[in-house]
Amino acid sequence: MERHSELTFDNIIKNKLNPKVLKEFNKIYYGREDHCELKVKESSLISSEENNFELASYYFSAARESRPPRLVKIGLIQHSVLLPTCESIREQREAILTKIEKIINTAASEGVQIICLEETWSMPFFLCTREKEKWDEFAESATEGRSVIFLKDLARKYGLVIVSPILEKDDDGTWWNTAVVIDEEGNVMGKHRKNHLPSVGSFSETPYYAPGNMGHPVFDTKYAKIAINICYGRHQALNWLMLGLNGAEIVFNPSATVAEFGESFWNIEARNAAIANGYFTCSINRVGTETFNSTSGGTIERTYYGSSYVTAPNGCRTPALSRLRDGLMIVEIDLNLNRQVRDQWGFNMTSRPLPMSSPRSPMVKWKVPV
Repeated sequence: MERHSELTFDNIIKNKLNPKVLKEFNKIYYGREDHCELKVKESSLISSEENNFELASYYFSAARESRPPRLVKIGLIQHSVLLPTCESIREQREAILTKIEKIINTAASEGVQIICLEETWSMPFFLCTREKEKWDEFAESATEGRSVIFLKDLARKYGLVIVSPILEKDDDGTWWNTAVVIDEEGNVMGKHRKNHLPSVGSFSETPYYAPGNMGHPVFDTKYAKIAINICYGRHQALNWLMLGLNGAEIVFNPSATVAEFGESFWNIEARNAAIANGYFTCSINRVGTETFNSTSGGTIERTYYGSSYVTAPNGCRTPALSRLRDGLMIVEIDLNLNRQVRDQWGFNMTSRPLPMSSPRSPMVKWKVPV
């Protein structure tokens, strides 16, 4: 399909290289010569134009074998906030919900089965303001909150599994950075709470919510075994490892991250995790600029860079969505590829998870054979 003509790495390469050289570049950089674009309906293209979001669609196939293909269509949604952050919280949230409903409608019309949204998708990421009470209305129940009920209805309507990262407030009033998993019947299957909280410069989340207390759950949905590694958790290799050991076939990484905070390795971490653990990874980041009035009388501004993408367990990856625009990425995957790659490389079989030197595993001095 025709991609938006903004100045992105993908478009620069595509426009500057001749077809033969481009294939060679794609093989080296993306892992395969062709991006394997998946055709979408004309009505979906019209919807993306009318509602101003990028639409990209790809597929990852597996080798033919005795087992039938296990095809699953996943959808990643990245988006910006709509209203200024000085507007009422109710109006801000409802504007976002209205926009997201149109994107989900398009995804459903394309047969998407699992959708994941960005970190705390139904609100601006206000943590840079160092204010809490002002934003309390954005915090919600993980079962009966406004955005959860909204997505439960859409999940039921379309038979979707939806991963909904929210700001959760529990019965005791404690805040959590939580991903709620809603099944295809509109029921809450469970949730995962962000394990690792950054405390770096203006990215200081510890004053707002507690670190996760639910371990590394994997959700056995109708379509696949999925897990969530929220934002900062992607920097922790053991998060990815534990999700794999617990049986994840697809791991989503919903994020809210700015260019000066790790864009240099955004395209690397989840890709490495897919290779090391033998599963699909899906990286989702918000877009747009969010401006907040500070208590000192000035303003605070955050600009997010989108660039959502999917990586297969063999290291092949899709191009990224826009750095600037809302977007929907649809990817059809064959889960058989997970087992095929694991069988080929044997990383789990040859791993040595205990360190050579620890209190329980004393250093062993190896002698070189004569």
